[in-house]
Amino acid sequence: MSDLSMVLEATGALAGAGGLGYAKVRAPRLYWSLVGLPVTWGRFTITYRSTMDVCGLTVQPSRLRAFLTRNVARREVLPVPPKVRRVRGTSTGLRVTLRLPAGLEPADLMAASERLRHAWGVHSVTIVETKPGYVELRMTGYDVLRRVRLPRRARAEGLAVPVALREDGTAFVRDYRKVPMALTLGANTSGKSVYQRNLIKGLARLPVALVGIDCKRGVEQSAYAPRLSALATTPDDSASLLEVLVAEMESRFDLLSLHGVSDMWDLPEKLRPVPVVVLVDEVAELFLISSRKDEERRERIVTALIRLAQMARAVGIYLEVCGQRFGSELGKGATMLRAQLTGRVVHRVNDKQTAEMGLADVAPDAVMAAGLIPAERPGTAVAADSSGGWSKIRTPHTSRDEAVAVCREFAHLVPDLPALDPYRPHVPADAPASGPSLVKPVSVTE
Repeated sequence: MSDLSMVLEATGALAGAGGLGYAKVRAPRLYWSLVGLPVTWGRFTITYRSTMDVCGLTVQPSRLRAFLTRNVARREVLPVPPKVRRVRGTSTGLRVTLRLPAGLEPADLMAASERLRHAWGVHSVTIVETKPGYVELRMTGYDVLRRVRLPRRARAEGLAVPVALREDGTAFVRDYRKVPMALTLGANTSGKSVYQRNLIKGLARLPVALVGIDCKRGVEQSAYAPRLSALATTPDDSASLLEVLVAEMESRFDLLSLHGVSDMWDLPEKLRPVPVVVLVDEVAELFLISSRKDEERRERIVTALIRLAQMARAVGIYLEVCGQRFGSELGKGATMLRAQLTGRVVHRVNDKQTAEMGLADVAPDAVMAAGLIPAERPGTAVAADSSGGWSKIRTPHTSRDEAVAVCREFAHLVPDLPALDPYRPHVPADAPASGPSLVKPVSVTE
């Protein structure tokens, strides 16, 4: 009987170990909650002070503190690490709020993030400054970008669209109020088109005007015709459409001047024009010329794009520019336009120079990370902006049919903009103007 009990106990232990091993691979969230989180929390608690000391993240105590420690508490005076204010577990990792002592800054912890990752045995450690003197350590217990699933609370609202998942488990949100102009780069099959589909899928639910410029004869954007206010599929049409957008921008500036405000969002809601998002696919096609007669058209296109990038934010016109490369080799105006596109998303690229085009001027530290994106992980990218911060993201797979279905469902949200009517794309008769509303449109408010 005792032998049978031993066999049963051994079998149960092996089954449990096998189940945990299976969960670690197939259900990482479950494994992290049951095993990874308690182990990591305990390791962090026990080794926190020594880890901070070894990583050079401690400072000498003040004279008063040293005097009290030595003469009142009768203890050895030790270097002071950041004060732990809060520790909480999540479904993907561990969040720790730290109060920095005088002499340390967030950059010191960022420089040591790789050492902290290895010390506590987690997949990644991201440092985020929450307010002056406070930072949050966002530890990720496993590779959340392996199987991308956006947080349930990540929803499109205002002019903010969640389009990808960050390495720390939070949603990467494309917020046009904060970052009005952006550039997305990436080689073929890197996931650039899927990123744009997620963007269109989120924007289609909002009361905004979507303008497409796709010089590949519309092979990518023509499918979204039910939700587009305008679509240009040739360089000639693109030039005239961009000039119409510049005229629309100038008329909106007249409206702001009439009411004595400097920003569209300061206008009363009933007077506020509808926001316009311009989606440019393969921007290099707008810069290239095949003969001398194309130079005048190129000049018009470049001038219009630069004017929109420099001034259109205040009147609610935003640029979303995509391409494989975007450097000075495209000719006059390319570098000037790129400088105005403060948001940057760089997918896998074919050479280091392309990564530098997208990231070197806003987040130099991110260039190397963009060059290490593996080909077997499409949709992975490095996102940065002019603040100098950057993060690795991955877009959830969205098929073209899914994006098209959302565009058809919310086709009734296409706003009335008479200036764009000549460029309104033709919607096939067999395509429903709008389907049954599954999700209520989100209003754009101040």
